[in-house]
Amino acid sequence: MAANNRRMSGKKGAQVGSGGQRRRGLEGKGPTPPAEMRKGHKKNRIATAKAKGTQRRPVARGRGGKGTSEMVVGRNPVVEALREGVPASTLYVQQFIDNDERVREALQLAAERGGINLMEAPRPELDRMTNGLNHQGLVLQVPPYEYAHPEDLAHAAADEGEDPLIVALDGVTDPRNLGAVVRSVSAFGGHGVVVPERRAAGMTAGAWKTSAGTAARTPVARATNLTRALEAYKKAGIAIVGLAADGEHEVGDLEALSGPVVIVVGSEGKGLSRLVGETCDFRVRIPMPGGAESLNAGVAAGIVLYEAARQRG
Repeated sequence: MAANNRRMSGKKGAQVGSGGQRRRGLEGKGPTPPAEMRKGHKKNRIATAKAKGTQRRPVARGRGGKGTSEMVVGRNPVVEALREGVPASTLYVQQFIDNDERVREALQLAAERGGINLMEAPRPELDRMTNGLNHQGLVLQVPPYEYAHPEDLAHAAADEGEDPLIVALDGVTDPRNLGAVVRSVSAFGGHGVVVPERRAAGMTAGAWKTSAGTAARTPVARATNLTRALEAYKKAGIAIVGLAADGEHEVGDLEALSGPVVIVVGSEGKGLSRLVGETCDFRVRIPMPGGAESLNAGVAAGIVLYEAARQRG
C-alpha cells in the first residue's frame, strides 16, 4: 500500500534519495568553453606554455656554484666593508677591546643593517681564525657568493624583451677589476658578467667594495669552461666580440654592438687566450692616440659598454 501511495502522490520535485540530481541533470552545464580554456586540449596547452613564457624568470643564483667564505680583518677594512654594503654574516669583536671610534662605527653599522650576528671572542680565538693576521680586534665574516649560470644572463635579458649585453672576463685575476666591470655593466644597462671557474678573480669582499653596491643587482655567473660558454652563446644567436690591441675593427665602427652581444675582455698583460680569441666573431681595438699600450679590464670594458649603449640608444 505504501508503494501505491508513493506512485499516486502528487508531490512535485525529486523523490527521496535523489538529492536533486535529476533536476540538475536537466539544467545542463552551460555553453561549451573555448578550446583555449578546456584542460587537456591542444590549444589549452599552447596557451599555457605561452603564458609561462611571458612570466619573468629571475636570475637563478647558485646554479653556477658557490664561492668560499672570507674574512675581512682589521678595523679600517671592516668599517669600509660595512659602509660599502659587502654581504656579511658575523662580526667578531675581541673581548675587552679598546672602544675607539672605528669600533663604535662598526658595531653601529652592523646593528643598522640587521641580519649580522655580533659575537664576542677572546683574542687567541681571533688569532686562530685569521691565521695570526693583525685583526686589531675586529673580524667580519663574508658568506660564500652564489654565482649564476651563464645561460641565466641571456634568459634574464629575453624576459625583459632586450638584447643580451654581457661581459665575459678571460684571465682577469684582480678582484678590483671584476668589481669595476660589474659597476660598468650596471651603469650601461648590461645583464651580467661571466667569469671562469679557475685562474680568475671571484666575488670577494674587494670586488664587492669596488662595485660600489652594484653587485647586489648585477649578477655574476661562473663558467666551468669559458670557451664552451661562449660557444653556447653563439648557438643562441649572440655575437662574441673580443677586445684585442690588434683587432680588425675599431670599437666605434662595429655595428654588432647594437644587437645581442657578449664582450670578452682579457687580462692587461696577456690579453685574450688563444682558444677564447678563436671563438670570437669579431675582434675590436680601442683607439688610443696617447700611445698607451693597454688599458686595465675595468676601463676597457667601460669604454665598449658605453659604445654599445650609445648604439642601442
